[in-house]
Amino acid sequence: MVDEGGYAAGPADRADEEPAIRFEGVGKRYRDGTEAVRELTMDVRRGELVALVGPSGCGKSTILRMVNRLVEPTSGRVLVDGRDTAHVDAVELRRGIGYVIQAGGLLPHRSVRDNVATVPKLLGWDAPARRRRADELLELVGLDPAVHGRRYPAELSGGQQQRVGVARALAADPPVLLLDEPFGAVDPVVRDRLQAEFRRLQTELGKTALFVTHDLDEAVRMADRIAVLSTGGHLEQHASPAELLSEPATDFVVEFVGSDRGLRRLAVTPIRPEDLEAPPVLAPGDGVAYASTALEVDGRSWGVVLEGEERRLVGWVPRGALTEAMRRGDRAGRVRDWTQPFPVAVQRAETMRTAFSTLLAQDLRFLPVLEGEEYLGVLTAEVVHTALRGVPVAQGADGGVAAR
Repeated sequence: MVDEGGYAAGPADRADEEPAIRFEGVGKRYRDGTEAVRELTMDVRRGELVALVGPSGCGKSTILRMVNRLVEPTSGRVLVDGRDTAHVDAVELRRGIGYVIQAGGLLPHRSVRDNVATVPKLLGWDAPARRRRADELLELVGLDPAVHGRRYPAELSGGQQQRVGVARALAADPPVLLLDEPFGAVDPVVRDRLQAEFRRLQTELGKTALFVTHDLDEAVRMADRIAVLSTGGHLEQHASPAELLSEPATDFVVEFVGSDRGLRRLAVTPIRPEDLEAPPVLAPGDGVAYASTALEVDGRSWGVVLEGEERRLVGWVPRGALTEAMRRGDRAGRVRDWTQPFPVAVQRAETMRTAFSTLLAQDLRFLPVLEGEEYLGVLTAEVVHTALRGVPVAQGADGGVAAR
């Protein structure tokens, strides 16, 4: 289902369905008395990505591994698709759940293609079916099977290994994916690309994902909801990134998200046309006298130059240039003669974080915002400030933000 804004229906639209994963009073206590997880009750809705964050030793990975019974809970129940995992054969359970760990966890003595086909082979698929599925998934994660299929993990970069790990987790088309800091071992540039690529795949394929990360910014960027855990596995808050950053529920969450949570909110703050500034609009064929007067009446030192009914952005014109043209007696001149191009523009679909970063990187006072080729308005530092003071909106299914 797609809403009027063009966004696929997100997990919030399916909140009444039975959750894909449910923790009911789940606890884990070790023989030495260490309490890793304390009475965790939490749902992961179908098709959503939930990130587990918190300090080291707070039980994030333990919670993840209790889903596929790599760790057995000592109290409570874990349900996957409504089935109590304690009553499901552990091997059968794991073959139906995708699992991705840091650095991919690939088998070094097997080719990339064979790594991807590991679970289908265990499930008894024949060789041609395994090869077709492996090659299909390698293409899906951006690797050419003809180039990479015969290679071994040691011959791949860290980012490529991680892509193979994701492909392997998807091989048997599991409804649930577990990811334990999957992008922590790659450099920041590759990590950004992998995050975006995985989020796209997870959304397109409709997979439910439980994701452990130590990086709050990664959680904010990727997750539909974030579960913040404190030491001892206590759930402090389970909320959307926007709600978590704007309305932290406890003192622990306030401290954990940090004093710069306002800046982090930029990653989940949309660019809304109604927030943008609207400087005077001029046409390339307008005369300099008319244009100069229009800017003076509006009290502006510059105007935006648009062309046609499509409101295609041409550039901007400073009032000083028009005034100088008139002083020289060039009353027959046209706005196009004095128009300067914008060095960069940003699309409305981007977040406020991307727009503000562009504004700062280019050392600009104003940044045009487009929807396709149509001009919508101008973003300034004041616009960013106003947007941050507004009411948070729900996060979209593509990892961006959308008013739902």
